[in-house]
Amino acid sequence: MSGQLERCEREWHELEGEFQELQETHRIYRQKLEELTSLQTLCSGSINKQKTRLKDLKHTLQRYKHHASQEEAELIQQMSANIKERQNVFFDMEAYLPKKNGLYLNLVLGNVNVTLLSNQAKFAYKDEYEKFKLYLTIILLLGAVACRFVLHYRVTDEVFNFLLVWYYCTLTIRESILISNGSRIKGWWVSHHYVSTFLSGVMLTWPNGLIYQKFRNQFLAFSIFQSCVQFLQYYYQRGCLYRLRALGERNHLDLTVEGFQSWMWRGLTFLLPFLFCGHFWQLYNAVTLFELSSHEECREWQSCTRNFRRTETKGRSCEPRDLCTPSPWGSRLQGVPAGTWLHLISSPQCPWPLQQPPQGPAHHW
Repeated sequence: MSGQLERCEREWHELEGEFQELQETHRIYRQKLEELTSLQTLCSGSINKQKTRLKDLKHTLQRYKHHASQEEAELIQQMSANIKERQNVFFDMEAYLPKKNGLYLNLVLGNVNVTLLSNQAKFAYKDEYEKFKLYLTIILLLGAVACRFVLHYRVTDEVFNFLLVWYYCTLTIRESILISNGSRIKGWWVSHHYVSTFLSGVMLTWPNGLIYQKFRNQFLAFSIFQSCVQFLQYYYQRGCLYRLRALGERNHLDLTVEGFQSWMWRGLTFLLPFLFCGHFWQLYNAVTLFELSSHEECREWQSCTRNFRRTETKGRSCEPRDLCTPSPWGSRLQGVPAGTWLHLISSPQCPWPLQQPPQGPAHHW
């Protein structure tokens, strides 16, 4: 037997021994996985049972509260506070347990378990979500600049608008997965992305004509401005979150900041003029759309639809919101025509200091 063949035989025996160890390791892994599945089922059942009993107890306390003495009322208040805190604990527990997907995820992905089991995996997905929004902002900015100054073709406009539709559809899916993993994203925050997807589709189907061409350049210029402001907001928000995490006032999985502190004024004073400029520009867009919808050459339903939606959301444009919550641009820019009205929502800021950061175990992602 040659020396080379002997070496091959020794290597095969080594591989055989390692394979036996691998099989044993895989057997233990499958055993632990079955144990994990059993523990998940047990925990989910116990949590549901606890939540049902706490709900019944809460209703009983509310009925008894009306004819309770002062001492009993204090006890009821304390128990109600403990029940509320316990519900927050259950919410954090459920973030690590498999759960049924919502209607939207079931329609898009099917009945697939999207729960991430480790903090590291959750943080990685959250970080990838933020990077996705930032990278798409860059692409949309370049696309808007190209369409405005270089590519004066309808087909390039269609590609740009299709990119917006895909962007908002993807955002809704990713945010639904974040919610399934314990994110406290507001419901309206996700809902207005659904509306944004619809309005982007409206812009995508807007046929080329006189009315479209009259509004095209204005919309592209506004899209460029919004993308630039979003960059400023992104870095301002990231700086605020980094400082709050260093102070131990925010969780590492937080996506936005609520409340206001005095040191935040330093960056916000630079950002405020751009935010207000965006509001006034949006108002100008609304007036332009209204005039175009009554133009004698207007035959397209898209301009009327977008102007109606814009007029509806304009009534909420002066409502003050918490600083850095995903609200001001979300509710105010839903109707901005041309499909890029919501570039700023990825890291929204609001100039009205109303509340201090919330306390307790509940956090926003």
